[in-house]
Amino acid sequence: MSLPKFIVGMIFAIAIVVGWSYFDGASLGAIILRAVICAVIIQLGYFLLVFAMIARNKPLPADGTREADRGIKVTESEKLTARRGSLR
Repeated sequence: MSLPKFIVGMIFAIAIVVGWSYFDGASLGAIILRAVICAVIIQLGYFLLVFAMIARNKPLPADGTREADRGIKVTESEKLTARRGSLR
């Protein structure tokens, strides 16, 4: 889930909790406390979801990652290096 979708969903969930608390006749302090608890639970769930997604993926070697990012195939003999000499 992307961050904008998460934020919109979180706002709707908190709005539902606030509305439910208001119509339930809760005090302003209870409404704020319920909204904060809801936000913390949602944030914790999102963090655990992202953590699980990262933990599932195995790390890639740095060379493979760079080549995959560029979308090109580079053989070992064609590795790109930085030149330390002057340019002509």
